[in-house]
Amino acid sequence: MSIGDYTFGKPAKITVNTYTGKQGIINIEREVEISGPSHSKGVLILSGYLGEMFAQDIPLCLTASICFEQLYNGVDGDSASSTELYGLLSSLSEIPINQAIAVTGSVNQKGQIQPIGGVNEKIEGYFQICKMRGLTGEQGVMIPIQNVENLQLSDEIIEAVKEKKFHVYSVSTIEEGIEILTGVPAGKKDKNGNFPAGTVNYLVHEKLKKYAKISENK
Repeated sequence: MSIGDYTFGKPAKITVNTYTGKQGIINIEREVEISGPSHSKGVLILSGYLGEMFAQDIPLCLTASICFEQLYNGVDGDSASSTELYGLLSSLSEIPINQAIAVTGSVNQKGQIQPIGGVNEKIEGYFQICKMRGLTGEQGVMIPIQNVENLQLSDEIIEAVKEKKFHVYSVSTIEEGIEILTGVPAGKKDKNGNFPAGTVNYLVHEKLKKYAKISENK
């Protein structure tokens, strides 16, 4: 948020639940009419990514609820769309995400990360929170690779990164990001459309196959 010469914000925690059904992705903020058009568009894009990546041989039978926890004054912009997609992949694969890493970045239907605004303020803000709570060497931020040239970080953050007390990761695809967040390979499709066993995408595909089978039986 910007008010005159001051820009400020607060970190948001996003949760995702996935289960059987055909409602698709439910944007809780939109349902209660506190989601702006840019944010709503960002959530709808996630369905396009899931459809192309995982629903070439099965129908996409999924219900997912996405929520900004304890946010009551509205949300807009698509800077959180990659974070929401990571949450979806984590919920479906049942692989936890490293909560020490904050994420910003827009995503398109092809899974490519897109640049966002306010990258310096977001990094500085999260760093200050981590510093107050105590730097552990695990904390960091993930940003779009296109925003690297916009970085003008304080000397304090640069020193913390050099000393490996804080980390700044730049990514260009969802696959790169999910590997950093989970420590598990994303997995690429082979010519038969299958993912390597044990990878994030393999586990997501298997869960969606299960959902499709349950819906078919019903």
